[in-house]
Amino acid sequence: MTAKRGAFWPTAVLLLGAAYCLLPVVWLVTASTKNAGELFTTFSLWPSFSGGLTENLEQLGSIRGGAFWTWCLNSLIFAGGGALLATAVSALAGYGLAKYRFRGRQLVFHFLLVGVLIPGVILAIPQYLLLSEIGLAGTYWSVLLPSVISPFSIYLCRIYATAVVPDEMLEAGRLDGAGEWRIFRSVALAPMVPGLITVFLLQFVGIWNNFLLPFIMLSRTEMFPLTVGFYSLMSQGNDQVNVYNVVITGCLVSVLPLLALFLSLQRYWRLDLVTGALKG
Repeated sequence: MTAKRGAFWPTAVLLLGAAYCLLPVVWLVTASTKNAGELFTTFSLWPSFSGGLTENLEQLGSIRGGAFWTWCLNSLIFAGGGALLATAVSALAGYGLAKYRFRGRQLVFHFLLVGVLIPGVILAIPQYLLLSEIGLAGTYWSVLLPSVISPFSIYLCRIYATAVVPDEMLEAGRLDGAGEWRIFRSVALAPMVPGLITVFLLQFVGIWNNFLLPFIMLSRTEMFPLTVGFYSLMSQGNDQVNVYNVVITGCLVSVLPLLALFLSLQRYWRLDLVTGALKG
């Protein structure tokens, strides 16, 4: 009886935390079902059944001549391309720091830890000035290139490679005459896949939700990602009530790719847990 009472409070705290996290999502879904007239006159957490969602989607697709779909494509380019490049760079750098011994290795690792502690907001202006000097500001590369190097992702890959790639496997590959690139590709890469999936997801979500960097780097509307595009709608429509329901519906649609990505890639984490259980 005492044990059951003791388990109640942790469960209650977890349920409260889950409700706190899910409440904005519930509001986003219910608000997307309301038209401009219902958004501020009805109960926030109660959906509308008057066809407001369909109306909002039609307005969203036609606003500024279909700019929303262009922003979706830009976000996909920035987040998908940046996450892929960052994962590749992090995998190589983390593996190199974990499995090779060279002069200055610890110094590089310490600088990496310092980079983890520096907020990205501080680097946005210096990055803009540097990219302006070489003529890349205002291009897709101005958003992609700063996303390629992620100190935290490199650190995570370094820790993960140290844990899952045995040195004996690498030595066996070298004794068989395999080159270092082939050893990495054939021996080390497969055990690192769950960690690389984690890095990819973190990078994708971070770039997809990033606002400050593209806001500083880009000036043309047709190059905006979703975050900056929605901001431009709000800043130009402060006196127009009907812009809010369109932006809210766009935010709901923009969450769906992230949800689909997590659901499609979670099987790699399950595979890693099963593999760990079998090894144990």
